[in-house]
Amino acid sequence: MFLDCSFSPEMLSELQAQKELDALAKELAHHDALYYQKDAPEISDADYDALSQRHRALEKLFPQLISQDSPSLKVGAKAVDGFAKITHLNPMLSLDNAFNAEDMHKFVERVCRFLNLPLDKQIEMVAEPKIDGLACSLIYKNGELMSASTRGDGHVGEEITANIETISSIPTHLSGDKYDHAQGQTLEVRGEIYMSKKDFAALNEARLAKGDAIFANPRNAAAGSVRQLDPTVTASRPLGFFAYGFRRFDDKGLETHSQRLDLLKVWGFKVNSLIQVCKTTRKLWTFHEALEAKRSHLDYDIDGSVFKVNSLGWETRLGTVSRSPRYAIAAKFPPEQGSTTLLDIHIQVGRTGVLTPVAILDPLTVGGVVVSRATLHNQDEIARKDVRLGDTVLVQRAGDVIPQVVKVMNPDRSDRAEPYVYPDHCPACDSKAAQEDGEVAVRCLAGLICPAQAALRVRHFVSKSAFDIEGFGAKNVDLFFDKGLVKTPVDIFTLESRNIGLGKWEGWGPKSAEKLFEAINAKRTIGLDRFIYALGIRQIGQTTAKTLAKVYTSYENWVEKMVLAANGDEDNKDYQDLIEIDGVGADMAEDLMHFFSETHNIDFLKALVGPQIQVQDLIIEDTSNSPIAGKTVVFTGTLEHLSRAEAKSQAENLGAKVSGSVSKKTDYVIAGAEAGSKAKKAQELGVTILSEEEWGALIS
Repeated sequence: MFLDCSFSPEMLSELQAQKELDALAKELAHHDALYYQKDAPEISDADYDALSQRHRALEKLFPQLISQDSPSLKVGAKAVDGFAKITHLNPMLSLDNAFNAEDMHKFVERVCRFLNLPLDKQIEMVAEPKIDGLACSLIYKNGELMSASTRGDGHVGEEITANIETISSIPTHLSGDKYDHAQGQTLEVRGEIYMSKKDFAALNEARLAKGDAIFANPRNAAAGSVRQLDPTVTASRPLGFFAYGFRRFDDKGLETHSQRLDLLKVWGFKVNSLIQVCKTTRKLWTFHEALEAKRSHLDYDIDGSVFKVNSLGWETRLGTVSRSPRYAIAAKFPPEQGSTTLLDIHIQVGRTGVLTPVAILDPLTVGGVVVSRATLHNQDEIARKDVRLGDTVLVQRAGDVIPQVVKVMNPDRSDRAEPYVYPDHCPACDSKAAQEDGEVAVRCLAGLICPAQAALRVRHFVSKSAFDIEGFGAKNVDLFFDKGLVKTPVDIFTLESRNIGLGKWEGWGPKSAEKLFEAINAKRTIGLDRFIYALGIRQIGQTTAKTLAKVYTSYENWVEKMVLAANGDEDNKDYQDLIEIDGVGADMAEDLMHFFSETHNIDFLKALVGPQIQVQDLIIEDTSNSPIAGKTVVFTGTLEHLSRAEAKSQAENLGAKVSGSVSKKTDYVIAGAEAGSKAKKAQELGVTILSEEEWGALIS
């Protein structure tokens, strides 16, 4: 089946998002099983990437809906029955994807930021063809092949040792005088099992002659050949193996990934001949484009390029995230596109009042997915692309998380409609809508008076990462909102006392009503960070809410300080304390001040906290043994041994508060190379200045 992923995630309610996430999870699991276990995929890699990107986009917008068994936290699929299981020495992770040169540039910038390097630093990388085959892990001890396994779910794979021993390009004994046969040494080699196009065609011809079902593509043929309970079947199939890396416990003599590849050749492995070392970012995409041009002429299937940081020292520092390494990325070949007619432009109003334009399209199928809506992003994008009703537009998906309008195909036709006029009033409440200073978005200025915003904010209030009231999802929020029974979150906690007769409503009964009221009453106590997040203040997400809770520790203290900051000028102490919190800054502070300067918001908090709910103080972890517990530190200049992100995390884990500016309350300023005004100000204020080495000695 195919899902209609044409609605922008921003258009969906939490309930709709949950339903789509559930459907996408089932769809992805279905295709994972077909691809990894049965070697019989129903859809193309591009179609699969589109579903996966859509799933991640929804999780990013609705983080409270991320489940423990989310596809975004998994790699591959569980090992199938019939094979013994092998736990990998190191997880076999998946790679993040890039779909254009800009994605590659952003990847290089992320690497530079993490390593604390200049953003224009040229990172030497190894560029490799991305072989469309079956990933395999080989374990050697004292130079002898001990076991082989598939990727499986990334942690546990299927043992295929007997089958692997029939593949001539996989050595059962490592050759070369550079391999150390020290007692007990373990080496894990990874690579891709594949079948050449020529051998694939011959195999299918032979199967047709016998009346057997043919394989869909070389990848399926290779994977199906390896997953045979009878090794003689595997031995009869012409399979190849490209090694692309290894891990062992004493590789300190190696400095680069390219040296790894050279050593694999010495040991007797086949390494792809198209692999190159690229010394500049520009050459990465040049390699990718050249590879795409060669794609049809190669005797094996590829579906993109893989780029890996060459320095093994940097690889170690970069490490991995949940399901992918930070030091590598896969560049996929271009996304699929299609053209259709733009029928209309609808305006959706989000929780924070942003007016988002959505293209209503004459439905078309792009890569197996029916697309009837696509994002137009914002007012400026409509004007830049000069999109008008009735235009034939190019629509793109696959690499993009949601369908988008790329361009107008027939801009010179004489009968075009007039340029689209963006609304200056909210379609939900008819209040004035405008762009605020420095913003691209057009926003409804009515706030909670706007029914679209009010209902969405109540949905946010009860969402999983906020109050998480079971049974009070978007559907019931909308139900009570439409009946006028819930206009603000306070109304949720008074539903039972108002005797609304819920048990007699259509679709309800005494038991279901009682269950809902019990769920509401169970949530009358909440942690400070979740409460701050639940308020839905613009720009205050989960991370910032946790930061604020950590700094202010109690609800009473937080509200008191916010009100004082909002009612004073920008020079008042409480406001200055707020903007000095690392990760907050002036923009977020402005949104907080706007919330606390509104009388109706203060009245709302008074009606909620105390009469209806209790907010728990933040429990601070014991850092009594830390020399910097409770201290305020500022990092400035270029650190040589740690990136700013690493240093900040290290300090916070030891109980320190990391600030972005220097004041009299600062305890330490850690000055790296080329420290500027912050170090000078610290000197003027008499604040202790530490070098990176002195800081390391202090916290050790």
